[in-house]
Amino acid sequence: MYIPNDPRAVTVSRRTLRLILTLHGLIGLVDVAELLAAELVSNAVRHTKGPAALRVHWRAGVLRIGAWDADPGPPEPPVPLERVVEQEEGRGLALVRACADLWGWQPLSRNGNRGKVVWCELAAARVPTG
Repeated sequence: MYIPNDPRAVTVSRRTLRLILTLHGLIGLVDVAELLAAELVSNAVRHTKGPAALRVHWRAGVLRIGAWDADPGPPEPPVPLERVVEQEEGRGLALVRACADLWGWQPLSRNGNRGKVVWCELAAARVPTG
């Protein structure tokens, strides 16, 4: 889902992701996935000037959420979670690191487009069986 460089894109991304996961029966992942997507999209919108995109992929019991932006530079490394409690900003990737099973980033260069994708994964084991 391509999104404009606008702070309202975070809310639209969260609600869209919630709807997609609910429709696909992945309700057990919704709350954590929504938090992670909001952090990734927020970083893409706040720290770059161009367009961004939210990418969601489900395969082999793993949900991968990624935020693409046009800046090829690496994201700031996450601060340890215990140090971000008092901060008003800079908690995004610390929350991603704490809540995701795996996360990372990679630069992209395709068809003359540059940028990066910051991604995280949640395993289906988080989905309660019931």
